[in-house]
Amino acid sequence: NNTTCLVAALCSGTLSKNNSCPSLVLNPLLGPCNPNPCENDGSCEVITPTRRGDVFGEYICKCQLGFDGAHCQISCTSLLGMEGGGIVESQISASSVHYGIMGLQRWGPELARLNNHGIVNAWTSAAHDRNPWIEIDLQKTMRLTGIITQGASRMGSAEFIKAFKVSTSCLSGRFNIILDRREHHELTYNDSTKTNLFDPPIVAQYIRIIPVVCRKACTLRMELLGCELNGCSEPMGMKSRLISDGQVSASSSYRTWGIDTFTWYPQFARLDKQGKTNAWSAATNNRSEWIQVDLEKTKRLTGIITQGAKDFGVVQFVSMFKVSYSNDGETWSVLKDEKTGSDKIFPGNTDNNTHKRNLFEPPFYARYVRVLPWEWHERITLRMELLGCDD
Repeated sequence: NNTTCLVAALCSGTLSKNNSCPSLVLNPLLGPCNPNPCENDGSCEVITPTRRGDVFGEYICKCQLGFDGAHCQISCTSLLGMEGGGIVESQISASSVHYGIMGLQRWGPELARLNNHGIVNAWTSAAHDRNPWIEIDLQKTMRLTGIITQGASRMGSAEFIKAFKVSTSCLSGRFNIILDRREHHELTYNDSTKTNLFDPPIVAQYIRIIPVVCRKACTLRMELLGCELNGCSEPMGMKSRLISDGQVSASSSYRTWGIDTFTWYPQFARLDKQGKTNAWSAATNNRSEWIQVDLEKTKRLTGIITQGAKDFGVVQFVSMFKVSYSNDGETWSVLKDEKTGSDKIFPGNTDNNTHKRNLFEPPFYARYVRVLPWEWHERITLRMELLGCDD
């Protein structure tokens, strides 16, 4: 009968013309890689080329540069924070620093931020430094997929790094130079302003840029590209408005000059929001104030980005804060410091506009998240984005 024929066909993969069963058309290419299970133009490769019944051998997806995950479903080219300020000054160091104009200009590593502006707007190594480097401490092991580099201008003359090497480490002080995969020698990246992608991606906490050839001076602005190792650091929707106004609440809201038009509502606490009232500001400056986000279902939270704002020219921001979470909106737990067991106090902002990124280690699962301001400048004022995933 037809059922017997179908089983026979699936087991053998073919049916002869002389077979008494009705004709069945089977795709001879059917297998673990057909159709291609890999997303974002990833290529599928069978690693166990066997088939038994309807159970196919295993496969792996080889992802295009900038993508990650079992099926290349994760875009791993996020800006890690040099330009936006998520990587703070204390995370950036260098072998030396150039001092210009009779020692009055300091071209320090903290200035090596992509598109940094100003007269002194980049890192430059000292002229006597024969082995210069600049190092970024990402504070945890991350997946790095690329780097954007940029030179700068000093006294009207262009200076930049024409070629550089990259070394990485998961432990401070122990670095390995990235090698060319095909020729197994130290890999040198070229050009003055360019995006270079790492093939394969790098897993590291510390990354050093080592200038090899410089024009006039070893001068650099840069940004790192990558993502969390677990692939769970997507913006949850404050900036994009995927999180609606009704999902954001607060203990109170401040009114500039007591005027309703100038109310700093909690739903304004969206990262990079523009306008005259473009953030949440609490009615009072005390530690009982809070802002809350209802994610509507339990999600995995891995981090937070915070930002201050200005109220008619007055710079305001939260400089330290705690985070609490709940699954029912009634019983709350404050994130703890794993080493001390006390409430974890996160470092906040130092100005009104720079992004400050903090990671939750370990991540936690919750539906409701509250930010509890602990220290502030002028007024409790906040713009924010939560990071995580649906997992």
